[in-house]
Amino acid sequence: MNFFRNIFKKRTKKIIPTLLFSGIGASEINEKDIWVYNYPFEPSFAYPEKRINAKDIVSICTAFGTARVILKEDIIFIAAEKKEDLKTFAYKNNIPLSAYSWNWDWILEPYLDTELTEEYQQQVQVLLLENGFSINEVQMIRKEVGKQMYRYNFSTMLWEWCSLSLPDVLSAMNALYTKEKFREFYKKALEIEKRNKTL
Repeated sequence: MNFFRNIFKKRTKKIIPTLLFSGIGASEINEKDIWVYNYPFEPSFAYPEKRINAKDIVSICTAFGTARVILKEDIIFIAAEKKEDLKTFAYKNNIPLSAYSWNWDWILEPYLDTELTEEYQQQVQVLLLENGFSINEVQMIRKEVGKQMYRYNFSTMLWEWCSLSLPDVLSAMNALYTKEKFREFYKKALEIEKRNKTL
């Protein structure tokens, strides 16, 4: 009996609400590079720490929410309070500023602490279709992340009502998945974020 109980324990991952928040680590913006450390997402180029040279950066997004450093194969998150420093860094190193991708924000809207009208939901659906998603694909993505995003926003008493985005879904799913499974999800999540966008 204990044998089966131990197997069950190994296969079941109990999620403590506070563990759903992995954060985005910390960073220092220097003249020619950005030092990122304590970065939580293991598949990332920046995990657990990395100096990102300006010449390796495709673009920087400071348009909304958490700032993003866009690399060819990755997206690195930088705290919003460093946006002005990032803009200066981008200007000095001739790095373009890119538009914000709303793909994940739109996909995650059902898990916000707010009521969405049918008309608004239809508008979001149209925007996702224009960005290359099918209705079925959006439903499948939401099916994969839905329960975990509810835990992330409500079991933790975060009660975010404005916007959930890529860092949120990565943090939530990182607490659920094994390393191997999260590695697969991370790659898919970045593709969703970048889809039909020039970042």
